[in-house]
Amino acid sequence: MRTCSFCKEEIEEGTGKMYVKKDGTVYFFCSSKCEKNQIGLGRVPRKVKWVKK
Repeated sequence: MRTCSFCKEEIEEGTGKMYVKKDGTVYFFCSSKCEKNQIGLGRVPRKVKWVKK
């Protein structure tokens, strides 16, 4: 089981997305909502209300 890099939820095997940056950093996302907030909008998870602390 992997955890989402943005919201820290568990990701079931065979689901989710893996995003690899040019510098080799690997991000795992449970949904497109999490992906858009981190990659597209550049938001910080601790400042988003719906993210687990």
